[in-house]
Amino acid sequence: MGDILAFRRMITPIIIKIVFWIGLIVILVLGIVAIVDGVSNDSDIGEVIAGGVLILILGPIVWRVFCEILLLTFRIIENLADIRNIIKGKRGEDISSVEPN
Repeated sequence: MGDILAFRRMITPIIIKIVFWIGLIVILVLGIVAIVDGVSNDSDIGEVIAGGVLILILGPIVWRVFCEILLLTFRIIENLADIRNIIKGKRGEDISSVEPN
């Protein structure tokens, strides 16, 4: 708990995963609603059903890619922190005080 309060551990990746599952459910419901709406209405049945099928197929893929890009940012930050700790351990000094060349 101390790492979370000191901002050494990020909670946003956990939140992104929760938001992904909520968003996936919303996308699937929207796709099903579009298909049902297309079947129940007489106007442009083919277009609405095709749109619903596209939402069901492409929606989760696009949503997953978006969430993975967000998570990638946090993984890069974690990897940079690991690299910093490894270098700090080898030098035995505080690397934050070392100025770049």
